[in-house]
Amino acid sequence: MRSADSLKRRIVVAFVLFGLGASTFFAFIAAVAVEGIEVQLVDKRLEAAVAWAAPRQAAGLDVDMPAGLRFQRNEAIPAPLRNLADGVHKVDVGTTRLHVLAGHDARGNWVLVDHESDYDKIEVVVYSMFAAVIVGFVLLATMLGGFLGTRVVTPISELALAVGSDSAPAALTGRKDELGVLARALVAHTTELRAFLDRERYFTGDVSHELRSPLTVIMGAAEILMQEAAPAVRGPAERIYRAAREAAECVTVLLLLARAPQLGTLAPVPLEQVAEEEVEKYRMLVAGKPVALRFVDGPSLEVRAPRELCAAAIGNLVRNACQYTDRGEVVVRLLPGQVVVEDTGPGLPPAVVATLGSGGAPSSGSGGTGLGLALARRICDFLGAGFAYEARVDGGSRFTLTFTQP
Repeated sequence: MRSADSLKRRIVVAFVLFGLGASTFFAFIAAVAVEGIEVQLVDKRLEAAVAWAAPRQAAGLDVDMPAGLRFQRNEAIPAPLRNLADGVHKVDVGTTRLHVLAGHDARGNWVLVDHESDYDKIEVVVYSMFAAVIVGFVLLATMLGGFLGTRVVTPISELALAVGSDSAPAALTGRKDELGVLARALVAHTTELRAFLDRERYFTGDVSHELRSPLTVIMGAAEILMQEAAPAVRGPAERIYRAAREAAECVTVLLLLARAPQLGTLAPVPLEQVAEEEVEKYRMLVAGKPVALRFVDGPSLEVRAPRELCAAAIGNLVRNACQYTDRGEVVVRLLPGQVVVEDTGPGLPPAVVATLGSGGAPSSGSGGTGLGLALARRICDFLGAGFAYEARVDGGSRFTLTFTQP
C-alpha cells in the first residue's frame, strides 16, 4: 500500500487541516480584537486629548498635555509630520514609531503626537504569542492524529492480515465496538464460504470418481466391439468410444479445476503440440462438410499448467467451431503468447456473448455453444490466462487465449 493511500496518513492530515483551519479562524478573530483594542486605547485617547487641547489653545490658555503627548500647530509641526491627511497615522522617525492624530480647524493644521505609546510593543508580543499558539496547536493536532490513527488503523490492519492469511481474527471477535462486529461478520462469512467450497469440491471429486469406473467399462467394451464386432457395429462402437473418452477427459478436467492452482511446480507444456493434437483430434467433425480445418504454426509457446487443462481449453473451442461451421474454414494459429481459434460460422448469440463477458454459466437457448465455451473460460481463469472473444467482420468468431510464459 502506498503511504498516500494509508488510512492513518489520512487521519493525520485531517487533524492537521483541522488544526490549521481552527488556528487561522482564531488568529483572524484575535487580529480583529487587537486592532479594535488599538482603536480604543490609542486612537480614542488621542481624539479625547485633541478635544480638550484645541479649544484651550484657541482661547490662549496653557495646554498642559499628559506625559508623552504633544499638541502642535502650523509652523510648530515637525517637517516629517506635515501634510498628513486627517486621521490617525503611524510615522517612523528614526527608530521611534509615533502615533500621530492629524487634523485642521479655522486656525490651520494641527497634530497630536504620542511619543510614549507602548502599544506597538504589546502588539508584537501578542502576535508572537498567537503564532506560538498556532504552531503548538498544529503540532498537537499532528500528534493527536497520529495517536488516534494508530489506535484506529492497527486493529483494521490486524483484521486485514488475518483475512489475507485465511485465519480467524480471534483477537478482534471479542471486541464490543464496530470492529468486533465486522470481525465476527467476516469470520461467519468466511466460514460459510469455506463450507460451500468444501461441499463443491467434495461433490465434484466424488461425482468424478464415481463416473470414472463406468466410463472405463464403457470404453473397454467399445474397444472390444471395435476390434471384434461386425462392420455394421464398428461405427456405433467408435462413436460410443469417442463419447466415453470425451466424458472421461471432462471428468479429469473437473477434478483438476476442483483443486487449488499450484502452477509454479509443474513442467512447461508446449502449446503448439497441444493445439496441433486437438486439431487432428477433431478433424473428423468436418469430414464431409465444405470446411477446411487448418493449424498455422507460430512462435514456440510454453506454459506451466496441467496438459489436460490446456488441451481442454483449446479443444473445446476447436470442437465448437467445427460443429457449428457449415462452410468455410476453422483456423487455429499460434501468435506470440497467444492461441487464436477463428471460424467462418454463424457467430455466437448475444446471450452467450453476454455470458462470456460476465464469466457466468451459459443461459439456455444458446444453441449448445455455451457449455464448452464456459468451461474454456473457467479453465483460463484457473490458469491465469486471458480469454477474449470478438466477432469477425466477414462473419464468424475469433477466440484469443493469452498465456503468461514461464
